[in-house]
Amino acid sequence: MDNTNPLSREYEQQLDRMSPFEIKNELIRLAQEDARTSSATYLNAGRGNPNWIAADAREAFFLLGTFALSECRRVRDEEPGIAGCPSKAGIADRFEAFLAKNTEGEGAQLLAKAYRYCTEKIGADRDSLVLEWADGITGDHYPTPPRILQYTEEIIRPYLAQEMGHRADDGGKDYDLFAVEGGTAGMCYVFDSLQANHLVRKGDKIALMAPLFTPYIEIPQLDRFGFDVVNVSANKVEADGYHYWQYPDSELDKLRDPAVKLVCLINPSNPPSYRLSDRNLERFVDIVKKDNPNLIVVTDDVYGTFATDFKSLMYTLPYNTLCVYSFSKYFGATGWRLAVIAANKDNIFDRMLAQLPQADRDDLAKRYGSLTLDVPSLKFIDRMVADSRDVALNHTAGLSTPQQIMMSLFALKCLLDTEDVYKDKMQAMIHDRLKALWENTGFTVVPDPLRVGYYSEIDMMVWAKKFYGEDFAAWLPTTHDPLDVTMRLAVEKGIVVLNGSGFNGPDWSIRTSEANLDRDAYVTIGKQVRAILEEYHQEYLKTKK
Repeated sequence: MDNTNPLSREYEQQLDRMSPFEIKNELIRLAQEDARTSSATYLNAGRGNPNWIAADAREAFFLLGTFALSECRRVRDEEPGIAGCPSKAGIADRFEAFLAKNTEGEGAQLLAKAYRYCTEKIGADRDSLVLEWADGITGDHYPTPPRILQYTEEIIRPYLAQEMGHRADDGGKDYDLFAVEGGTAGMCYVFDSLQANHLVRKGDKIALMAPLFTPYIEIPQLDRFGFDVVNVSANKVEADGYHYWQYPDSELDKLRDPAVKLVCLINPSNPPSYRLSDRNLERFVDIVKKDNPNLIVVTDDVYGTFATDFKSLMYTLPYNTLCVYSFSKYFGATGWRLAVIAANKDNIFDRMLAQLPQADRDDLAKRYGSLTLDVPSLKFIDRMVADSRDVALNHTAGLSTPQQIMMSLFALKCLLDTEDVYKDKMQAMIHDRLKALWENTGFTVVPDPLRVGYYSEIDMMVWAKKFYGEDFAAWLPTTHDPLDVTMRLAVEKGIVVLNGSGFNGPDWSIRTSEANLDRDAYVTIGKQVRAILEEYHQEYLKTKK
């Protein structure tokens, strides 16, 4: 077997068995090597890490940290470098005086507006709020309560109502939140606690709405879960030859089977970055109400803020849905590891716990008996908190308090942005990059209000048929492996993209991120993607001669 030639079919078929994020490491090595030995420019469009940050919220964070340290030194100031902990008495008055002296810059203005919003709109107690902020940003106490700090929750609730509920009237007050270390931690906690509480069991049938982020594909395959996976696919090519990345009724109707205990989806999708249509949302409601009322829905809505008029299933099907929302992409904060899990206070999880067989309830009484004398009343979301620290360390559970304060400031930034200036800027930037990519492939991107554009999934087989005909499209798989597109882009063009097949997308699709490079880079990527297809066609023509 030829393991030295990265473009050999044998090597490509070996790699294709791996996660696309593991293949990425090899693609990066190959692309960097090509950039060193040729005139190509190394471009990595393989990972969705934004190349922007929300600067004003960070500036507010660091300014708040300056105040917090002054409070610590006010209590105790000793050499070498020892201070006390913030004290509640009179802290709001001192904070207001601090704000009055620090008025320059976006961060100072945001911090002052955020303080007024919390005290006037949310009704926060002045001293309690400022103590939570000062103590939290200092990080000198365990998170209390461990699930989420009081005012962090009261701030994030209306933010989610605004962004996930299309400015829902309830202001998010009907939701309990669990602050977690990024969306990936949220995924793990959800799967672990659903199984630990016997709401899903090893070998149960679950559904995955494809294409989707690879951990949702890989986690159910772990031996301790061993789920029987049903794929609900949006990969269909429509009659006009294009992908619209919505779910046909026939696919969604797989969820009508009561044997399907759980469905996981990413909305808007990753890839290909489309939000669910109203028709799809209505079909979900119909399925649950008519045929599968105990269906557990886990929706990952990290890209919802990049969609227009977005409404999550957490608001469409609140009783059945757990929502995982991450702050990482919208605010350029992947390194902060900030996310929440949201559950409606009236939910199917608590009801199902109460209806478990007695043997299961006895088992859970032992599992959580060290936490409370009344285990049956322990809510599912609080069980997730305990499970995140193997129950025994529940008293030290929770997202670090500085992270929670940063999360609060990100949310407040958007709650105060009543004209959606930041949202419009983010969406326009993403769509401008998307346009640059597709215009330079020479392919057609059909106008669609459901398209978000954070990623693109380009199905090379669609364009092989449209540009060069069915015979060429039939020839291509006989001579090349689907991974060859991503390998050629890396080896010959210095460009990293991911294989769409790794996301349960079409075999010949590639995924590009429109988040982590400037516009001009997507011009280059678009041209090189088209060049690959043209090179295949030239090979095909030679066989005809």
